[in-house]
Amino acid sequence: MTVAYPIAHAWLSTGGTGAQNYDEFADDAEITAIIAANPSSALAVEMPHRAPDSVGRPFLDCLPDAVERLRAAKEDGHYAPADDVVVLYRITAPDGARAYGLWCMVATDQISTSADEPGAVIRNEDVFIEKVRERVALAEATGHLLSPVLLLQTAHGEALHAALAQAVADAGQPAVTDTDPAGRAHEIWAVGVGTTRDRLLALAGGGELVVADGNHRSLAAQTAGYERFLAVVTTPESVAIQPYNRLVSELPFFEGLDLQPLDGPAEVPATGGRVHLYTRSGSWSVLLAPVEGSGVVDNLDHALVERRLFAETLGLEPGDKRITYVGGDYPAEWLRGEVDAGRAELAVLIAPVTVDDFVAVNLARQKMPRKSTWFTPKARAGLVVAQLDSF
Repeated sequence: MTVAYPIAHAWLSTGGTGAQNYDEFADDAEITAIIAANPSSALAVEMPHRAPDSVGRPFLDCLPDAVERLRAAKEDGHYAPADDVVVLYRITAPDGARAYGLWCMVATDQISTSADEPGAVIRNEDVFIEKVRERVALAEATGHLLSPVLLLQTAHGEALHAALAQAVADAGQPAVTDTDPAGRAHEIWAVGVGTTRDRLLALAGGGELVVADGNHRSLAAQTAGYERFLAVVTTPESVAIQPYNRLVSELPFFEGLDLQPLDGPAEVPATGGRVHLYTRSGSWSVLLAPVEGSGVVDNLDHALVERRLFAETLGLEPGDKRITYVGGDYPAEWLRGEVDAGRAELAVLIAPVTVDDFVAVNLARQKMPRKSTWFTPKARAGLVVAQLDSF
């Protein structure tokens, strides 16, 4: 049995539409700059309220612009139709390292969010409901899904990796090659009806799938009542977990912590157990006391930051607008620079979650703390688009 299916009506990029996903940015001005430089980018559809002529307007008011931009991109030849396909995906880093994935549709009713909820797709993080509502509204307005959920195949990872690598080797020239800001080349190939497609779907959807990126997108599909959602199923060999840090734009107060000054600048800690803090007054290491009698999740560094630092020390809820969640694409130097420039008061640098902890949490069907795992490389939005009225 598989929970992965072909894309009934796909639109494959012919170039110029690929983009980072809407939630990969620490600064909205970056989104505006990308849209200004490339109006055909998927970001212009996914984040219409960040377009240069729409900054400051509410998201919902800008949805007609998103609809028009997607229509124009298709009419201008930026997308080509492909029916009843899966899509091979290869990402090649500048150092030659390669990641593989399979674009397909996955059954929404297989999503599980707790130990007592059956399902082969494990969603593992709390979400911000307003972001989910925006994704639902966008999908309803455009009738398409532009960003995939990145799923980690846990049962057949090695077999899937080998099968994808072989299928790509046999596929010839890619439909398109898109290069991201880190210099990675993203390539896609459509695979139609046949034994190769069926074998890849069986491997991709034949075991438990863990959401590595796209918790909001998967919940949006559930909320909207879609039978299936757009996904890239990848392999453990293809990904790594990077740091997921925080910036705080305003400090209500800052006391009650056992701060130890650092000899050098605040960096991402090499191992868990302590977090590093940076303000314009200096750099510190701080031990956040574990929660006695609690399990792995409550004592992950990211959970302790939410509880001990934000809630108990600063009086901030995780969804407070003064907190910015900054993924691993932004180095410690960049975070310190935001503080030095006065755009933030505090940088919180947290060691990346270990793969062992991530697996342990998911096998127990528990949720990770919000914004705690930054998997790389990420699937690029706008390379494969699924039309909603086709399933």
